[in-house]
Amino acid sequence: MYSMTNAAAVPFAGHRAPRTAADRGHVAAVPVADSDERTRDRVLGAVLEHGPISAAELGDMLGFTPAAVRRHLDHLARTGVIEVKRVAKAGAGAGRPARRYVLSSQGQSTLGNDYLDIATLALKQLQAVAGDDAVRAFAVERFADMERRYAPEVEQAGPDITARTQALSTALSRDGFVASAASIQAKAPLPAALSSVQLCQGHCPIQQLAAQFPVFCDVETEVFSRLVGVDVRRLSTLARGGHVCTTHIPTGRLAARGPQVPQAAPASLDEVTNHQQERP
Repeated sequence: MYSMTNAAAVPFAGHRAPRTAADRGHVAAVPVADSDERTRDRVLGAVLEHGPISAAELGDMLGFTPAAVRRHLDHLARTGVIEVKRVAKAGAGAGRPARRYVLSSQGQSTLGNDYLDIATLALKQLQAVAGDDAVRAFAVERFADMERRYAPEVEQAGPDITARTQALSTALSRDGFVASAASIQAKAPLPAALSSVQLCQGHCPIQQLAAQFPVFCDVETEVFSRLVGVDVRRLSTLARGGHVCTTHIPTGRLAARGPQVPQAAPASLDEVTNHQQERP
């Protein structure tokens, strides 16, 4: 027997069945999802560039309501690309540390680490065949190109160390390091000589490589020192678990030096390095 129920379920030819509420919701959800994805990309980019940063600061920066920015932060945290750091407020007492958002290790690993597995394997073989000095020589050669390209821009900034650091930060950002430079002025009773600039890098294209071969961080630090013209100290690195690479650059000591010839590789990598002294 012919079933009227089945017949009713099939629309006439040339006649479209009316959309259900669920259908309409599915169609409408597509542009909303795209919009959410674009917004999350903006939030993620702001965390990468300015982290550690609070939800309120992100909202002010991007023009979002607190509820909206927290919704996107919660989504990014659930997917593992950002994480929360508890940061004590400067000058605050024993109050509860503030929540600040930073890119996680997983988030860092998604930002352009192509071919690092191959590079790591190649360097391990180089180390096995030719020793630590060969790995350092490779790192020196890699960063020599950076130094040659950046030197004219930094020199153009003049002798002021803060200006030179800002020029270096601009050059690093152009190469994808998401850099920033923040001046820290020493206030009385501290001497002015303790003033400094903190150069931060929010992304490291070779983070995975540097985690296994810290000499890359050491050589980069040496390049920064020569470019800005004073001795600098690496306080933290992404490779060792820091949320950014941070370089302490004193501004109240000496005038910037002229360009220097890169240092020769040490006899052994057993020496104590800036990288080994860092405190992530």
